[in-house]
Amino acid sequence: MTLNTIALELVPPNSDGPDGGREQAVEDARKVLRCAAETGLAGRIGHVMIPGMIEEDPDRPIPMKPKMDVLDFWTIIRPELPGIRGLCTQVTAFLDEPALRRRLGDLSAAGFDGIAFVGVPRTMNDGEGHGVAPTDALSMFADLVPNRGAILIPTRDGEQGRFEFKCERGATYGMTQLLYSDAIVGFLREFARRTDHRPEILLSFGFVPKLEAKVGLINWLIQDPGNPAVAAEQEFVRRLAGLEPADKRKLMVDLYKRVIDGVADLGFPLSVHLEATYGVSVPAFETFAEMLAYWSPGQG
Repeated sequence: MTLNTIALELVPPNSDGPDGGREQAVEDARKVLRCAAETGLAGRIGHVMIPGMIEEDPDRPIPMKPKMDVLDFWTIIRPELPGIRGLCTQVTAFLDEPALRRRLGDLSAAGFDGIAFVGVPRTMNDGEGHGVAPTDALSMFADLVPNRGAILIPTRDGEQGRFEFKCERGATYGMTQLLYSDAIVGFLREFARRTDHRPEILLSFGFVPKLEAKVGLINWLIQDPGNPAVAAEQEFVRRLAGLEPADKRKLMVDLYKRVIDGVADLGFPLSVHLEATYGVSVPAFETFAEMLAYWSPGQG
């Protein structure tokens, strides 16, 4: 079963307000519908992808505040988004098997069609945490979660072997890190050459507003110090942040075309994951609409 979808990422609101973020959650969902209607994307978004947020490095450009739980957020926004289903990420490393099984059962029952298992934050080493490793979760919960995802970072050293191992453990889809180069093309071509695994790939693209030049959140999210491939992506992000909307949109659409043209014939089912890192906006949706006009899941 493939997702074959356009997924929009929605981050749960901060939960430290008087109502725990409920009003903001409703407003975020309604803003999605307004922006979609204004840009011709009404009815096109098949899923929202809700990340399970965990505290990370203290140098995060926008400090992490306590966030509404993924399940609570989805329960609030689902009635506002008729016809849209859920995807999410779930940190596994801090829950033992019984607790994680209960959590995944609750998520599945609530209408999440796919759950990507993720590990510890960058402040910790792989294997730390008292709970279940993401790679173990992929096989352990095959009976409970039909669509089990893994994160795919095509520029990361050793990622070919890492992603192959995740597929062997039971990953049915890979959700890429935000793509600001066409490195995923070479990665998937090599992966297709060396293995028979053909998981669905959620290709992730993110809008870069002018605010990025001041804040640098996207630059921080994709960082990999000492990796020249990522340094080139960070430079592309800096360039995008400084451009006028039409020029920015052209570069992002050109990148999208290169990626789609490069991977469409490799045998991987494809979906698209869209992210407005600084919040949903009409300019972001205008860019997404132009990208999807070139190709969208289900077009063949």
